[in-house]
Amino acid sequence: MLDAANHLRIKAMHLPTIRDVYRAKQTIAPYIARSPLHFSAGLSDLLDAEVYLKHDEHLPLGAFKARGGINLLANLSQEERDRGVITASTGNHGQSIANACRIFGSKALIALPEKSNPLKVAAMKALGAELIFHGENVDQAMVYGERLAAEEGYRFVHPANEPLLIAGVATQTLEVIEDLPDVEVIVMPLGGGSSAAGACIVAKATSPDIKVIAVQSESAPGGYRSWEAGRLVEDVNQTSAEGLATASGYELPQAVLREHLDDFILVSDDEIRCAIGLVIEKSHTMAEAAGAAATAGAVKIQESLKGKKVSITISGGNITLEQLAEAIKVYKNTV
Repeated sequence: MLDAANHLRIKAMHLPTIRDVYRAKQTIAPYIARSPLHFSAGLSDLLDAEVYLKHDEHLPLGAFKARGGINLLANLSQEERDRGVITASTGNHGQSIANACRIFGSKALIALPEKSNPLKVAAMKALGAELIFHGENVDQAMVYGERLAAEEGYRFVHPANEPLLIAGVATQTLEVIEDLPDVEVIVMPLGGGSSAAGACIVAKATSPDIKVIAVQSESAPGGYRSWEAGRLVEDVNQTSAEGLATASGYELPQAVLREHLDDFILVSDDEIRCAIGLVIEKSHTMAEAAGAAATAGAVKIQESLKGKKVSITISGGNITLEQLAEAIKVYKNTV
């Protein structure tokens, strides 16, 4: 839940525009190189489509979130930076904020679920963040982080309800369209919804004919239920894909998704695990669970993708050896 101050701040926010995305492109350029968009012969053959993978797992933090953190910290006032920044995360967003705070000289505090991905925890520590473990999931960690922000005066950064974050991560889709101007379908994973919302902003500003499809775990379908209902809805949050582990939709991305998202697909955690094995075998690519979710969704709707030019986002590659072993086991038992 949001405290009153944060609720009012969100109400006052504007929806990001394509102009905001172009500004973000200029802002992050000194810090983040473009990620590659590669044709995948293996997935193209499997899906009977022309498939390209957007490889944001190749970014320095191993995930697309790095784009948003830098754009946000670069645009904060010096007073906000001096107060310090606190956020809540399952890992990749926390890395992004920790990295941006390191660059711009601000204190970073990250509220995390007690059982978090150890690779991401180690990365946040190495980036100089102060880590606070609280609760079973990111929603509980977020409530705690908001409380600390109110008590200590930190600038709370919501993982999704931040126009600057959305504009920053939307540069991913801007690169896709610059590299593949005639793309017909863009498939995105969805946790909090910032990257899918950003994709909608860029795609629909370019051409209303470009379809944007979001993919979420059926074990944490709060974003899907919120989009379907046209209002924020809470649901279970039991997915093993920590990058997709949210209990509800969030106001700002949902406002964009309700207007522009073309379709929303739910997949099982085992379908995501299979997709991790699939992108290794077909595209020589290492993806974490959230990073493979868009591929799982594309496989599920492959009939509708036949003959089309498709971009599938690999949003991150921060997978543990244990997670990888489990994914390969499931994949081998399926093929």
